[in-house]
Amino acid sequence: MDSGATIVIDLGKTLSKVSLWDAGGHMLDRQVRANIPLEVGGIRRLDAPAIGAWLLDTLGRFADVPVSRIVPVGHGAGVCALIDGALAFPPLDYEQPVPEAVLAGYRAQRDPFAQTGSPALPDGLNFGSQLYWLDQLHPDTMARATLLPWAQYWAWFLTGTAVSEVTSLGCHSDLWCPQDADFSPMAERRGWASRFAPIKRAGDVVGTLRPEIAAATGLSPDVQVLAGLHDSNAALLAARGFAEIADNEATVLSTGTWFIGMRLPATPVDTTALPEARDCLVNVDVHGRAVPSARFMGGREIETLIEIDTRRVDIKPDQPALLAAVPEVLGRGRMILPTLMRGFGPFAQGRFGWINRPEDWFERRAAACLYAALVADTALDLIGASDRLLVEGRFAEAEVFVRALASLRPDTAVYTANAHNDVSFGALRLIDPTLTPQGQLVRVQPLDADLSSYRNRWQAEVAASAERTAA
Repeated sequence: MDSGATIVIDLGKTLSKVSLWDAGGHMLDRQVRANIPLEVGGIRRLDAPAIGAWLLDTLGRFADVPVSRIVPVGHGAGVCALIDGALAFPPLDYEQPVPEAVLAGYRAQRDPFAQTGSPALPDGLNFGSQLYWLDQLHPDTMARATLLPWAQYWAWFLTGTAVSEVTSLGCHSDLWCPQDADFSPMAERRGWASRFAPIKRAGDVVGTLRPEIAAATGLSPDVQVLAGLHDSNAALLAARGFAEIADNEATVLSTGTWFIGMRLPATPVDTTALPEARDCLVNVDVHGRAVPSARFMGGREIETLIEIDTRRVDIKPDQPALLAAVPEVLGRGRMILPTLMRGFGPFAQGRFGWINRPEDWFERRAAACLYAALVADTALDLIGASDRLLVEGRFAEAEVFVRALASLRPDTAVYTANAHNDVSFGALRLIDPTLTPQGQLVRVQPLDADLSSYRNRWQAEVAASAERTAA
């Protein structure tokens, strides 16, 4: 890594973030914007034009900094179409429901889970389903469009060079076969494989800034832009910078809008045995290797439960009061049954409900954290997580959540790290794989209380609820 600074642009579903880093891996600045969906003709879209305008304005803040490179990172369920050197239309928002008839037609053409590692997901979370619908919405445009994933769209936005990359293509897209390291048969049959921009590695330089971008931002036209990668895979790359994780048997639980467990097996495992119906999947890391994964919409569920800014379960001054509320929650059997976001997670068809809902605000938030820990524990078991667990992201500072996980998994060393910069730090490690995180992992201490009986009752209530639903 040379002496120049690096900018990481992290375009997530909920937030867009831009961070500035020096050559030693120290963050110098960070800017954040909330993303608001765009509606076009009654269909939710990602507001790429507004994000692009904000991005240019934000990059202009660093005009006086000797920036050498930019690395784009993005969520894994966005796909863009380019026509004649321009974005053909704003990409679909993956939470936009796909018409039932369209979805049924699409699913009839999907390849088996054992081939792709992509489960059948709701809405547009399989971005193959987005392409299938877009082929019907915009047939003439799509027939001649160049396709590229969301993260790589921003590399094109900055450089004018269109590329694709495997961590995004291999993220529950239905378009990639991890074991074959190639497009899926369906992607070939539908003609999508040939329409995707050429595949590059995440760390490859795809070009330098377009002249108009350099002029608009004041950055040097010699700034190099990398192909970039999927955000959870960037968190995985950051985690591998810790000696405790590295090439050991370990799992990273990335927490944000989504809680995504990604297992780094010490030896290859059979991913075809993962339970597709329980939101397990196979991600693909920057080296093209299969990563057994499981997920649920934890951040969205917590936000829905507490009805207040999600920071309220992890904001530092509140932690003592939240921890103090745990004994009352456990003692009175106050618990939440899955699932608030139906169609997602290990209990995708579960029906949400409270048991002994507390009136106290701290108890409700503590119960939300215990709920998230119980669901996460279930998801981690499904992918065979063991030995070491690193919790990163927004909810790594929610002490009830992480300490409950440590209690539920006594044979696992549970760690946290810096909760805010793991994704962008992982992007830096594309440039310098020897870069090690600042500071050390922190071992999480289990809660003082025993959660065994609470978990047993919760599991029994979940099973009983599932039986009532099936009846």
